[in-house]
Formats: sequence, structure tokens, C-alpha cells
Amino acid sequence: VQLVESGGGLVQAGGSLRLSCVASGFPFEDYAISWFREAPGKEREGVASISPADGIKYYADSVKGRFTISSDNTKKTVYLQMKNLNTEDTAVYYCAKSRKRFVGFYLWEQDYWGQGTQVTVSS
Repeated sequence: VQLVESGGGLVQAGGSLRLSCVASGFPFEDYAISWFREAPGKEREGVASISPADGIKYYADSVKGRFTISSDNTKKTVYLQMKNLNTEDTAVYYCAKSRKRFVGFYLWEQDYWGQGTQVTVSS
């Protein structure tokens, strides 16, 4: 199993970024894929989750209306489109594969993680 994130970078507040997570080594549609983030001094938190099999999505309250998660099942890729970014969105963003098909943010439900991609939002 491998998850490879890309798309992070430095952006000004109010700007946008799109993160990608390319998955391999498992049946892509059988498991939920989620984005988490970890800011310095804070716990890792769930941001958005998707079930590629049925398209069900779930978002943290802090990103609703600004972030959109999607999947391209033919490319085995999950995207996180982030708009109207603010400095509180600065973090390392990780994608993770769930042990289950259902969306959710429990850390113990994730069995594989990517290496992370840094997102920095300047004021």
C-alpha cells in the first residue's frame, strides 16, 4: 500500500491550493480515504473524508464551504480543493486509508498514511 501526496506550498490568505493523493496497492473503491492535518503543537485532526465507492463525503466544521474532497477512481486519486485559505489552515496535510469503506476521522480507523505535504498560508 502506498499513498503519495502532492500539491502543497506557500499561498497568501484568501488563496487556493489543490492537494492530490495517489493511492496504490489496494482496491481503491473498497476503503474510505481521508485528509488529515497536523499543525505545530496541535493534534492531528480530520479535514475531509470520502468513500470512493459511493461518493459519500464528510467534512470538519472548520473547512465546510471552503474545502472540497473528490476522487477520480480511474486514476486512484483523491483530491482536496482548498479555497479561501487562512493562516489557521497552515499545517502538514496527510492522506490516509481507512480500514473500512465508511467515512470518518477516527485515527485508529486509518491503517496507512502518506508522507505528508506542507501547506503554509501567509497573512
